[in-house]
Amino acid sequence: MKQSINKFAFAAITATALSLSLAGTAFAANTTAVQPTLLAGNTMDKAEEAVSDTWITSKVKSTFLADDSLSGMDIKVETNQGVVALSGVVASDAERDLAIAKAKEIKGVTAVSADGLKSAN
Repeated sequence: MKQSINKFAFAAITATALSLSLAGTAFAANTTAVQPTLLAGNTMDKAEEAVSDTWITSKVKSTFLADDSLSGMDIKVETNQGVVALSGVVASDAERDLAIAKAKEIKGVTAVSADGLKSAN
């Protein structure tokens, strides 16, 4: 039994060593054909934008929920390229104005669209 485990371990190590040496050759052949810095730059910009929009949405929503003057559960928040869109129904025009003001205070917000945020009054 011990001999068969040793043979299996030796076979696994040998197979791994061979596959690594072949994989290195395959990867090395493709490095000159593509400009990875351009691709990586575009990908990073998109990732940073997505993270920023997600962060902004979370921050605006948590600010609404933490404020007793706002009915944060009734306000839907979406962000696209730093522009925050608010929608839903709030109790009054004053609450609508407060939600817009609070959203504008968040770092990274470039504009606030509240066309979809209606007051019950």
